[in-house]
Amino acid sequence: MAEQRYEIFATAAGFCGVAWSEAGITRFQLPTSTAKETERLLLRRMDGAERGTPPGEVAEAIEAVKRYFVGEPTDFSGFRLDLQEQDPFFRQIYDLARRVAWGSTTTYGTLGRMLSAGPEVAREVGRAMAKNPVALIIPCHRVLAAGGKLGGFSAPGGSETKMRMLELEGVRSGPPEPAQQALPF
Repeated sequence: MAEQRYEIFATAAGFCGVAWSEAGITRFQLPTSTAKETERLLLRRMDGAERGTPPGEVAEAIEAVKRYFVGEPTDFSGFRLDLQEQDPFFRQIYDLARRVAWGSTTTYGTLGRMLSAGPEVAREVGRAMAKNPVALIIPCHRVLAAGGKLGGFSAPGGSETKMRMLELEGVRSGPPEPAQQALPF
């Protein structure tokens, strides 16, 4: 495996972490309340990674993450990723998920159908999202369960974090607004 470096940084939502190789970003850790916890979570699957100074594109990704967590529409689809350690089928799923733009959502079943694999692959899509090594950069929070239900989320805070991220993007979660409005008396 290629040498990996990482950096921990503060955002409006807490401390995030990013790791990279020469080929691109390899890992991303969503916010936790402390730099130490973020570092622990980021490094648990990265033997031998060392702290480093982010190169240009990684520094740009860090700035994009900071903008994201203050509610600024942000597109991460152009950042190079190094996913060579990931399952080839999962990489296909990740490629599709990266196309889901700010403020939009899709479902596990829809991504399965886009792979010409049918809705029965929804469970595999869910597994890929749960193992997403670069959450947010591959926007797994925008992939929902059938019927627009939130579904799971393996990041710190679970589904509540997923809901907050979607709300940050202007995606309303929960039951739909009533079709009939009450009159103000």
